[in-house]
Amino acid sequence: MFAVYAAEPSPQDPLAALRVGDRPDPEVPAGWVRVGVKAASLNMHDLWTLRGVGIKADKFPMTLGCDGAGVLEDGTEVVLHSVIGDPAWSGDETLDPGRTLLTEKYQGSFADYVVVPARNALPKPEGLTFEEAACMGTAWLTAYRMLFVKSGLRPGQTMLVQGASGGVSTALIQLGRAAGYRVWVTGRSEEKRALAESLGAHATFESSARLPERVDAVFETVGKATWSHSMKALKPGGIVVISGATSGDASAAELQRLFFLQLRVVGSTMGTREELGDLLAFCDLTGVRPQIGSTLPMEQAEEGFKAMLDGETAGKIVFTR
Repeated sequence: MFAVYAAEPSPQDPLAALRVGDRPDPEVPAGWVRVGVKAASLNMHDLWTLRGVGIKADKFPMTLGCDGAGVLEDGTEVVLHSVIGDPAWSGDETLDPGRTLLTEKYQGSFADYVVVPARNALPKPEGLTFEEAACMGTAWLTAYRMLFVKSGLRPGQTMLVQGASGGVSTALIQLGRAAGYRVWVTGRSEEKRALAESLGAHATFESSARLPERVDAVFETVGKATWSHSMKALKPGGIVVISGATSGDASAAELQRLFFLQLRVVGSTMGTREELGDLLAFCDLTGVRPQIGSTLPMEQAEEGFKAMLDGETAGKIVFTR
């Protein structure tokens, strides 16, 4: 079958490990299903896989792609949930010590077919296209959990999103606006700030700019480059919800500010199957749809990877079959 895959780990030059070509058809274990992929979206996790982060060397070559939407063999349209846990685990699967994601132990979705446990294929709402549904399982699910499960925000309160154009950031903007929060966003360029405003941000600011007032919550995916600004932006008792650190670990934890102002720092990773189902229903009911910056056939995957590596994104990058 056709696939986009990582041939080997390449820490310094991730695109050097990227391949587009033939891979063996997947076998279908008992309790699993084969999904004919119609669309799949690119995530930062795919670049980490090319670098060899979070994957053992003996798992290469590895088909890339955490997210996807497609069709079961009986014609049912489905959306992938990429968190695969121990079948014996009960409760929140993101807390399962043995959990993994597609592309860590199991082959991913940038291919003609992907194989997942039957419970990881959720019904696709009719109102979402395959391209839109393919954005839901990683970036949008991460944003949904950060906002509605972890933050404790109430409608009418003010949230700050650090970074204006990535998949999680654009999802936070759209979900926050739809849920009735006042949405503020920082962005490195006028173009990125304009994108945030077009998606519903009430106000945008240059990176590290002094804000008109402090906010109730900050949503972090950047890390080192924005951490100090995030801590300074919070009201006493405010919360930072962090799901990534693309610029590296924070150089200072701001501990004095943390304890004196009684701030809270909460980590968030992906989301549960139930939360993905709720996200799909929320989008179907409200009409909120993901911002898709570009759509490319899988054969042109390298173009999408280059854009993400260079930070030239304007929403999600989606590959189609």
